[in-house]
Amino acid sequence: MGTDYNAVPTVHFKAPEIKFTKLFIDGHFVDSVSGKTFETIDPRTGEAIARVSEGDKEDIDLAVKAARRAFDHGKWPRMSGVERGRIMMKLADLIDENVEELAKLDSLDAGKLFGMGKIIDIPHCASLLRYYAGAADKIHGETLKMAREFQAYTLKEPVGVVGHIIPWNYPSTMFFFKVSPALAAGCTMVIKPAEQTPLSALFYAQLAKQAGIPDGVLNVVTGFGPTAGAALSSHMDVDKISFTGSTEVGRQVMVAAANSNLKTVSLELGGKSPLIIFDDADVDKAVDLACMAIFVNKGEICVAGSRVYVQEGIYDEFVKKSAEKAKSWTVGDPFDPLVAQGPQVDKNQFEKVLKYIDYGKKDGATLLTGGKALGDKGYYIEPTIFTDVKFVQEDMRIAQDEIFGPVMSLMKFKTIEEAIEKANNTRYGLAAGVVTKDIDIANRVSRSIRAGSIWINCYFAFDNDAPFGGFKMSGFGKDMGMDALDKYLKSKTVVTPIYNSPWL
Repeated sequence: MGTDYNAVPTVHFKAPEIKFTKLFIDGHFVDSVSGKTFETIDPRTGEAIARVSEGDKEDIDLAVKAARRAFDHGKWPRMSGVERGRIMMKLADLIDENVEELAKLDSLDAGKLFGMGKIIDIPHCASLLRYYAGAADKIHGETLKMAREFQAYTLKEPVGVVGHIIPWNYPSTMFFFKVSPALAAGCTMVIKPAEQTPLSALFYAQLAKQAGIPDGVLNVVTGFGPTAGAALSSHMDVDKISFTGSTEVGRQVMVAAANSNLKTVSLELGGKSPLIIFDDADVDKAVDLACMAIFVNKGEICVAGSRVYVQEGIYDEFVKKSAEKAKSWTVGDPFDPLVAQGPQVDKNQFEKVLKYIDYGKKDGATLLTGGKALGDKGYYIEPTIFTDVKFVQEDMRIAQDEIFGPVMSLMKFKTIEEAIEKANNTRYGLAAGVVTKDIDIANRVSRSIRAGSIWINCYFAFDNDAPFGGFKMSGFGKDMGMDALDKYLKSKTVVTPIYNSPWL
């Protein structure tokens, strides 16, 4: 699959049995009302894995009605936090028992590395459930000291029926980013997984039922964004939408929510995250960090370090070593343990990345390495680095737009002030990285960058307890941490008179 890159052919392995392909509504797998199905595609080959039920507005209606019944009349919101937590713990155990099959499904559907899924992604799902299971019985309001002769307290109550719209780049992780705190809060929900990656979501639905989550609490409707996703966003009986995806679609979700019942919305959207490397950095370590920040998960990650700024004193050495590192990056079948980068998720994303590589060439950037498709089947792209990237507002598209692929834009800077200015010169604000041995520089730069997560001498340093979410056009609302639990709660104030009320 190419001469400049280490690559391997497609691995022959025993594919998992695709057990669940229908919609999951009110505790049962059912066909879509229309009877329509769609293909989910293996990005390694471009061939179909299975046909999955295609949900539409009518199916969303049925799922929302089930979730509404479960919320208004069911036991999940009325169950003690201890009992909800116990069931969530059981679900986490079931995920651990099925980790290999779940990792295979995400590798087949999304082209994700099987080894990473088995060791990191799927275990993290179970970890998220356990984290929020521990919080389910610790949801408390406050006692208020009133200025008048009244006493008052606040109640924290579940927001109601939640619509979760899940992206395709981390289908399992993002599923539980949203589902775990919503379950702990006592919400019921309808989940619309990405059409590119529906298989693991349906498997999780079955595990949820097996764990003892009551019927109607967790519903999964597979289908397309303009139909199923739009119907969920605009549904009058949905109380909240939690969306992760592109900024463009996030805007549409907000409009749909506003034009329906003014439901609350939380959005985790695009990013064009800067990684700033100062002269005092260890160049070899900085190169490793920079390549990991953009090439991990084939660049299909919202916080990818796609803009790399290197101070002029080490810039030339960094350029040389980055090219060497990229050329040694093994591209191939995600089931091979020697591979570092699998295929892009689908043909559309594959073509989008190649289009942006062409933009980089046409706009005057220098192609340092990569820049081509690999192989005669599947959606593989060489790790790509551009230098001489000009970052003036609306100048080079590869520096401004979220490509969501293995494409690094490498730029030089002189001063701290210049680095800060360039880092903030974007419509996004999801994450940023700073590489330096100087604590004063680290503190100054991290305080100055407008982004939701700042990683110093590390990258992708996620943790259950660390809230994650963006500034500016990267959205609002947090995943993970106790901040995420708050998204699924409403605060109610209850007031009573201390003495006999003169109004009674």
